[in-house]
Amino acid sequence: MKIASFNVNSLRARLPIVLRWLEENEPDVLCVQETKVQDADFPVEAFDNSGYEYVFKGQKSYNGVAIFSSSKIEDVHCGFNEEPKDEPRLIKVRIDGITIVNTYVPQGYLPESEKFDYKLNWFERLFDYFERNFEPTEPLIWVGDLNVAPEPIDVYDPVTLLGHVCFHPDVHKALKKVMSWGLVDVFRMHCKEPGQYTFWDYRMRNTFKANRGWRLDHIMATRPLAEKSTVCYIDKNPRIAQRPSDHTPVVAEFNWEK
Repeated sequence: MKIASFNVNSLRARLPIVLRWLEENEPDVLCVQETKVQDADFPVEAFDNSGYEYVFKGQKSYNGVAIFSSSKIEDVHCGFNEEPKDEPRLIKVRIDGITIVNTYVPQGYLPESEKFDYKLNWFERLFDYFERNFEPTEPLIWVGDLNVAPEPIDVYDPVTLLGHVCFHPDVHKALKKVMSWGLVDVFRMHCKEPGQYTFWDYRMRNTFKANRGWRLDHIMATRPLAEKSTVCYIDKNPRIAQRPSDHTPVVAEFNWEK
């Protein structure tokens, strides 16, 4: 199975990039975040002839998640169990015997803000969600824009950036708790090198050219599935396309048979 995660930062704005990427790369599953489109306006016509099934949950202008699959999508669930009216940040499916949880974790705004508290609480709720609904011995993949760079190697300047809402000790602690449930960072299984990023900020000049980036987009897997991973890599090509997202896809392949 070849699975990818891509924060598209507006699906309709990046539609040509997404369609071309699907055609050229032929993933079995593509999980996208920050679709920024309410369900009634999702561009279904563009994907109806793509060869992919798809499910989505969104809202106008903010957030939103979707999953595209070349195989049948089953057991679809959106949001945390106890609060279905949450922002559309989580969608769970089952594809070819694998549970896939696609998330767009809150960014957090500022460490002293209520939005940062919401982000930390969101991680707590995610941990509880995994605890209540799944077992770490089953094949499960957690993907998405997690808005966390886990280690100093995952940001371009770990000294200056320490304390940022995406590189903060409290966020690192929150992520580690979720990972302790039984998840493995698949990218770091295969790549130990620095300078590997998935996000380059629009608001600063020449960040992509200078590689001043962050690794915020991740593919995590339970150990039985992680052990079947054969490769995991970041595809920078969409970031140099015309009108790109500020993120780029991360891709993993697994030697998996249902």
